[in-house]
Amino acid sequence: MSSREASLSRQTSESTIELSLNLDGTGKSTINSSVPFFDHLLTAFARHSLVDLTVEASGDTHIDVHHTVEDIGITLGTAIRQALGDKSGISRFGDALVPLDEALVQAVVDVSGRPYLVHTGEPPGFEHHLIGGHFTGSMVRHVFEAIAFNAGLTVHVTVLGGRDPHHIAEAEFKAFARAFRFAVARDDRVLGIPSTKGAL
Repeated sequence: MSSREASLSRQTSESTIELSLNLDGTGKSTINSSVPFFDHLLTAFARHSLVDLTVEASGDTHIDVHHTVEDIGITLGTAIRQALGDKSGISRFGDALVPLDEALVQAVVDVSGRPYLVHTGEPPGFEHHLIGGHFTGSMVRHVFEAIAFNAGLTVHVTVLGGRDPHHIAEAEFKAFARAFRFAVARDDRVLGIPSTKGAL
């Protein structure tokens, strides 16, 4: 079986990122995004998707975490697309329903080659809440957008319930991770690319 790994560097005037991943890992991670709560979310993503992930990043977080977090999402999405190759032999679709105490989130992933995000259900005011004193709730959607559009994924994330912003954000990442895990998994019964068009 061919290796499904990628390593990328991305540097702008706002951030510097080194990222590597292995889609066929065991969920090991070394994360230093320079944004502590985002480290927590990326660690959860790696653990529950079974992707081995290393992120080393720095940026203008003294201004806002926005640039660094979004740029990591862009780099992660690009690395996923590269690691997937032509997508031959994958399951393609994945879905998950994940609770975290009072929070409940559903995620569905299609490795479609057509970037699209539907993201609904976060409670009013969530986008303005500072989680850990530095990570704005609005960044959750930004990260999913960046990953989906750069990886070529169709992603639906629906918050079905929740009160605590930390729980909601973490449940979103865990649900996405589980759905992603099933979507990119190899399936021995899939011959070639799982599309009637012959390309994804």
